[in-house]
Amino acid sequence: MARPAVEPGADGLRWSTVFFDLDGTLADTIPLIIASYQHAFREVMGVEVDEADARSWIGRPLLPALLEVAPDHGHELDRVYREWNLANTARLIRTYDGIVELLEALDDAGARVAVVTSKRRETALLALEHVGIAHVEVAAALEDTADHKPDPAPLRHGAARLGVDPRDAVYVGDATVDLRAARAAGMAAVGVTWGAGEADELVALGPDAVCTTVAELSGVLLPGRL
Repeated sequence: MARPAVEPGADGLRWSTVFFDLDGTLADTIPLIIASYQHAFREVMGVEVDEADARSWIGRPLLPALLEVAPDHGHELDRVYREWNLANTARLIRTYDGIVELLEALDDAGARVAVVTSKRRETALLALEHVGIAHVEVAAALEDTADHKPDPAPLRHGAARLGVDPRDAVYVGDATVDLRAARAAGMAAVGVTWGAGEADELVALGPDAVCTTVAELSGVLLPGRL
């Protein structure tokens, strides 16, 4: 794990603002997303989608990814995916052990915490509710910007919404697009390996840290509390 570039303040925080990705970072939506892709392709095109392929699309906005893979069927795939995903969220979404406690610790330390996601706001709020962290603000969702990760626009939008300097913030995510977006936005970047991304691909981008457990992430974000 790389050493973060900023020393902790008196409050124990290394960064005063922490933006989180949602899918595969705060909430275990990976099985739900993979199953949604597989259902949509099966229903619309009668084909089976390999799990590795579905994982590679996670982190990107849904419709552009589908149009890239299946230009003639992208919009119908998008519709079927969203309907099935919404209907099965409660059944398939899972929590990550320690995330609620980490968010509570960040709040106690005075951090600004918010989500920047490629999900639509409605589905993001639903996911947060199902994993018990509905109080976390969605600072940027799919409909808030024309450009999306790895473009920095969503993170810049989130920083502007909270009125914070990107240089004082960190973005935590499980995909390479998250780390690339953070760097482009002028934020620190922290990767986590419990989502869809591959650890070696995250490390190769040279983020401030790559964490394999929530406890490690807590140590990076709140080093002064250890």
